[in-house]
Amino acid sequence: MNPTVLPDDPASFPDLSASFMLRGPAGKLETISDIAEPAGARAGVVVLCHPHPQQGGTMHNKVVTMAERALRESGLDTVRFNFRGTGASTGEYDDGNGEGDDLAAVVDWVRRVRPHDALWLAGFSFGSYVSIRNAVRLHADALISIAPPVRRWAFETIVAPACPWLVVQGEADEVVEPQAVFDWIETLERQPELVRMPDTSHFFHRRLMDLRGAIKHGVRGWLPPLRQP
Repeated sequence: MNPTVLPDDPASFPDLSASFMLRGPAGKLETISDIAEPAGARAGVVVLCHPHPQQGGTMHNKVVTMAERALRESGLDTVRFNFRGTGASTGEYDDGNGEGDDLAAVVDWVRRVRPHDALWLAGFSFGSYVSIRNAVRLHADALISIAPPVRRWAFETIVAPACPWLVVQGEADEVVEPQAVFDWIETLERQPELVRMPDTSHFFHRRLMDLRGAIKHGVRGWLPPLRQP
């Protein structure tokens, strides 16, 4: 079912699957929001970040959409968006810097329309770099990182968040060196919960349902309270 198209910058969080444009620092940001089933809805929203725009990454990436599904099934409302210069979003790729500001603009909108909700961040590959890098300044309440591209970016300079944090890494990743991820985690004073997935490639071929289960199990203990009617 296709999302309902709404006017730009909605004044409230849509009560159905919806697509719209948000004001970003480099122009408009193409955005999709989805809602959890009311019976199990939690007082929280997760913003998801997609893989590298110059390598075909968009908010429709299958790993991103599976992570979105897992988190929505866990009771969280979700927001995906395309970084600048991707899809219908305006602007140009900015090596992760401007993309962090794009994320901040989306988070700002979520906090305006859902001021009392917990705010979670999630990302896959390049998107995990952007979300990890900005988790502290955006005061994320929880973080989910899938295949963070350690050694491709300066992870050693990132201030690690103190919030609950889940990292999922395939052990047969052909894009991100798995051992580099494991070694980086060992350097952190506050280490995230790590899920290592054997025989799993970067794009989780034939393992997407396992990823779904890993995310749902990993965040179960952190979920915000049920949303009040």
